[in-house]
Amino acid sequence: MEFIEVLKIILLGIVEGITEWLPISSTGHMKLVNYYLPLQIETPYFAEMFEYVIQLAAILAVIVLFWGKLFPLGKASENNENDKKIVWKTESLTLWLKVIVACIPAVLALAVDILFENLTEETETLIIALMLIVYGVVFILVEKYNKNQPKIQETAEISYKYAFFIGCFQLLAAIPGTSRSGVTIIGALLLGVSRTAAAEFTFFLAIPTMVGASGYKLLKFFLEAGSMSGAEIGYLLIGSVVAFAVSLCAIKFLMDFVKKHDFKAFGWYRIALGFVVIATMVVPSLIN
Repeated sequence: MEFIEVLKIILLGIVEGITEWLPISSTGHMKLVNYYLPLQIETPYFAEMFEYVIQLAAILAVIVLFWGKLFPLGKASENNENDKKIVWKTESLTLWLKVIVACIPAVLALAVDILFENLTEETETLIIALMLIVYGVVFILVEKYNKNQPKIQETAEISYKYAFFIGCFQLLAAIPGTSRSGVTIIGALLLGVSRTAAAEFTFFLAIPTMVGASGYKLLKFFLEAGSMSGAEIGYLLIGSVVAFAVSLCAIKFLMDFVKKHDFKAFGWYRIALGFVVIATMVVPSLIN
């Protein structure tokens, strides 16, 4: 493994771990990093596959932090240590059913994603910048006019119908720079879900969605590249470990943040970054 490539991999892992859970587009940020600091790996499609597969490590952080809510088995009696009987937890099963319902539209998102697979780097970077700005504005507007007391305070209160509607917003996430977590949070806020419940449900929704997307990219990589070298396996492991560790901190930060603040700060960040990216593309061409 090349030392400079390992540093890039670590940077990508940090970026993924932070941005996967914040509504600022993880894939968009990683593509921007790879645009300005491209990985020098000869195997075709490795960089594209890497961007998706290390998200599985970030997903693992959600499973670890929310194991109590997600694991569908538990003791029959929490108060009686002598009662060793294991039963199905109705709350967890219901949550998973809602997540499955919300993931139904994600199947169409894979089809939409194909439309953006063959873009040039410049075109893709410009789209990312524009989507950062557009949804930054949307976040600010939604928070500005969404002054009513949320109708839904807890994740368990989200109905199957609302879960499906929130899942429909994932179709927009196929456009680079949009942010899967961002658009699903926007959808939840528009439906009257509290910020905390919206963020939490988005975390849960990411599990099957990103497992499916990562599996698709991994299968595509092996079909087109044939195999993965020892160095590439090492890069993938390093990126995954870093993404997992950083995700643990990012998730805790966001859950604490939304209890006291709205999402406007993320909106302004998206707008600022979008204009910076456009400037770095336009200014050099004007000088030349």
